[in-house]
Amino acid sequence: MNACQVLWCKQEVFIGHRCTFARTCKRIQTCYQRASSLSAKDVVVPPMPVTSFQPDPYEGPDFDKIRSIRANHLNPALFTYYKTPLLIHQGHMQWLFDHNGVRYLDLFGGIVTVSVGHCHPKVNEATKKQLDKVWHTTNIYLHPKIHEYAERLVATLPGDLKVVYFVNSGSEANDLAMMMARMYTGCYDLISFRNAYHGMSPATNGLTAHSTWRFNVAGNFGIHQTMNADPYRGEWGGKHCRDSPVQTTRSCNCSPGQCVASGKYVDQLEEVLRYSAPKGRVGGFFAESIQGVGGTVQYPKGFLKSAFNLIRNYGGVCIADEVQTGFGRTGEHFWGFEGHDAIPDIVTMAKGMGNGYPMAAVVTTPAIAKTMSAALHFNTFGGNPVASTVGMAVLDAIEADQTQANCRNVGTYFLLELAKLRDEFPNLVGDVRGKGLMIGVELVSDPETRAPLAPADVLAIWEQCKDMGVLYGKGGFFGNVFRIKPPMCITKSDVDFAVAVLRKSIVSFLEK
Repeated sequence: MNACQVLWCKQEVFIGHRCTFARTCKRIQTCYQRASSLSAKDVVVPPMPVTSFQPDPYEGPDFDKIRSIRANHLNPALFTYYKTPLLIHQGHMQWLFDHNGVRYLDLFGGIVTVSVGHCHPKVNEATKKQLDKVWHTTNIYLHPKIHEYAERLVATLPGDLKVVYFVNSGSEANDLAMMMARMYTGCYDLISFRNAYHGMSPATNGLTAHSTWRFNVAGNFGIHQTMNADPYRGEWGGKHCRDSPVQTTRSCNCSPGQCVASGKYVDQLEEVLRYSAPKGRVGGFFAESIQGVGGTVQYPKGFLKSAFNLIRNYGGVCIADEVQTGFGRTGEHFWGFEGHDAIPDIVTMAKGMGNGYPMAAVVTTPAIAKTMSAALHFNTFGGNPVASTVGMAVLDAIEADQTQANCRNVGTYFLLELAKLRDEFPNLVGDVRGKGLMIGVELVSDPETRAPLAPADVLAIWEQCKDMGVLYGKGGFFGNVFRIKPPMCITKSDVDFAVAVLRKSIVSFLEK
């Protein structure tokens, strides 16, 4: 939009894209659209990128039967996306197909779980081969796969992170890490962030600091939450603070070479330690390298390294939750914590580790691992022959397909294209952030106050994206962040299609 005055409106004056009365205007959406000549019919969306893959015919229960079974026999807390839920039938790489054969570009990857692609041919081939040998045997006996995989997995990690415990889910991994930290340090108290998500087991629910995910039961004894170090929504931070190709438009007192906000958030962490750590000691500190469920929140540059140093000064260990950021998703490094120039004492991982197969792990140092030998410890399914085979095949695919480089290149392109949407629709797209293919787009109703867009309005845009063939995730505390964490095999053509769909959906919303 060119700089103009909106003559039909008695209050609002647009300067460039921004209305000088946006903070108080009750009609900013209408005002923006009427001042713009852009119409949804004018927005050109390129054809969905082609694929030679053809899904098999669907042979399962019909749609209504599925809905009935879900309503009557599955966990009632399960929710479904979209007004008319998708009945997914088959997947191939970055594509999903519903029961009618309709194809969708999957930008959520089964909640950041499909790493190298749905039903990746090489992973499938290796898994089928192992299924013909042995599915399961106890780790009391020796079998080669768990040993081969352990050696390969720890080789991807820096420093003294050389001992692995195989488990089955991210919640289970973080649960075990909690116990390790407490046993090793002899201190029960742990710290996590407000806005953190570390699982839903009875123990990890205490680390998770989203009221929307918390049950009214006792379960967070000895757990303290520190202020979330968020350059967009937090007390401090702005346009110089994130390790991302795209910075927030929020002003700050930082410079490109020195982040003042980082130090202020470290001070808040020390406040928690000073007042809450018993006898000046703490057991451990949990941190996602980039917050996932919380809406792809990145900390200020230098914060996590300083926070780790502070925790160690109080006798604690540092736990990096890599359940969503691991295995090259951030592009620049294989592990998200490496982007913070920090080495943790314990690393938890899951999701992309198995490309959809239920597997997870805790990797730590020999000294911390030794504490677990104080009693018998065992996991029935962790590292079983099939799981270990899948894990190695995923590592093979990451290397052969160069998915980490793809995350860096395509992810950066994606972020920069989304930043253009933020600049085009600043009264609606409040922030674009992330690194690699770990991306968030935050929708707001007021760019100055950062008030979240109303849930119904978020859903209207989100639904239209689905109707046009693109599946975005959704998250953040207010549910107003589009979470983009696709299979790491997507292409720039996929990005062009996805961004065009989102742009058209935004314009359609503004027209209503």
